[in-house]
Amino acid sequence: QVQLVESGGGLVQAGGSLRLSCAASETIFNLNPMGWYRQAPGKQRELVATLTRFGNTNVADYANDVKGRVTISRENAKNVVYLDINGLRLEDTAVYYCTGSVGRANYWGQGTQVTVSS
Repeated sequence: QVQLVESGGGLVQAGGSLRLSCAASETIFNLNPMGWYRQAPGKQRELVATLTRFGNTNVADYANDVKGRVTISRENAKNVVYLDINGLRLEDTAVYYCTGSVGRANYWGQGTQVTVSS
């Protein structure tokens, strides 16, 4: 059973930046793809970004409304996946979840709250 623990959320003013971290209980080399989702109050969970490893190459994919403001990356040596968010907007307020897959099994963290204030 893989455990994923998110951190780095908090209260940030609009226009600010955050780095979210997702620490895995085992090597993230086995987790492919990995990604971040978010769920705003009253809304469905939605994809923010994914990172898929093809051999030695990592391919990132982003939701349209965060492209250019968000970067997903992984640090295999620390078993951590990051989500850097710049230019935070009020509509970025949500609980952010980390996810990773091993074969057909999908694992989720408990989420970290990001609140953007005006």
